[in-house]
Amino acid sequence: MMTHLAFVFGLLGNIVSFMVYLAPVPTFYKIYKKKSTEGFQSVPYVVGLFSAMLWIYYAFLKPDTTLLITINSVGCFIQTFYTCFFLFYATKKAKMDTVKLLLSMNVVGLGLIILLTQFFSKGSNRSQIVGWICLIFSFCVFVAPLGVLRQVIRTKSVEYMPFQLSFFLTLSAVMWFFYGLLRKDYNIAIPNVLGFSLGVIQMTLYLIYKNAKKVNKEVKLEITEIVVDEELKLSEEILKEQIIDVVKLSAMVCSEIIPMVAAHELKNEINLPQLNVIINEDMIIKPKAIKEVS
Repeated sequence: MMTHLAFVFGLLGNIVSFMVYLAPVPTFYKIYKKKSTEGFQSVPYVVGLFSAMLWIYYAFLKPDTTLLITINSVGCFIQTFYTCFFLFYATKKAKMDTVKLLLSMNVVGLGLIILLTQFFSKGSNRSQIVGWICLIFSFCVFVAPLGVLRQVIRTKSVEYMPFQLSFFLTLSAVMWFFYGLLRKDYNIAIPNVLGFSLGVIQMTLYLIYKNAKKVNKEVKLEITEIVVDEELKLSEEILKEQIIDVVKLSAMVCSEIIPMVAAHELKNEINLPQLNVIINEDMIIKPKAIKEVS
């Protein structure tokens, strides 16, 4: 009975985990459309690949772990695809950083774990050591989203914490917890307790701050409109003053050559929209007055 229940939870865990693996698809669609990785990083996909490879190694050391092997094999394939896709569109610096991370974690790191456990441990001790490594690494992976939670609380915005991803991660943690518990494999069960707890916290914060996002956008939009409106008014006032000053200066400089008839025409020519510039006729010296002075 326990074995059948464990199989059911393992099968459901495979389905939910597969959906979690597909979560970054919209991100890579954006990368494909823009032909650039922009501000995206390859760390989640390289770490995901390392995690899948590590769990496969652990599964091979334990009996009857087919479901653990299947989902992590799929995970290896998907994370490898994501990483290669990222490398194709990444900048030169991003490519170098990704290759360094791949070599350090998936080649050197995993290679050392396999070599050391193969040569310095035997039988059940080997699976226990690898299980503890998997447990510690899983804790680190589950703790990583704490930075996102801090950002959500600080900004009161859930923009960078999609509800669907949090929901499926929580559901996945539940499935794998019961799978590990029913099989009495606590290396699988224990990390998923933390995963479930963090998932519940993420969804709770989403429900608290989901409306705050809309309010913040509306406030920002209103502030932007006010600032733009004030800047526009200020620029119009400055422009009006500058044009009036130029007109006055032109009238003073050109007073000796502008005939009396030009005063009326000049007023019509500089009658700009929303800027009612009026030239005082007294500013233009009449030719007759010039003769009298001379």
